[in-house]
Amino acid sequence: MTERGRFAGTVRAPDFPAGFDWFNAERPLTLADLRGKIVILDFWTYC
Repeated sequence: MTERGRFAGTVRAPDFPAGFDWFNAERPLTLADLRGKIVILDFWTYC
């Protein structure tokens, strides 16, 4: 099965909005910067 066939019908995530505030980052990140990396999202820290 081709790579495209395995993911046919999936929805790609939108990129982060311009002007998004980042913590502990030297510059704004894009999804392309994070591709292939493990990303941990913490939704509860600031609740």
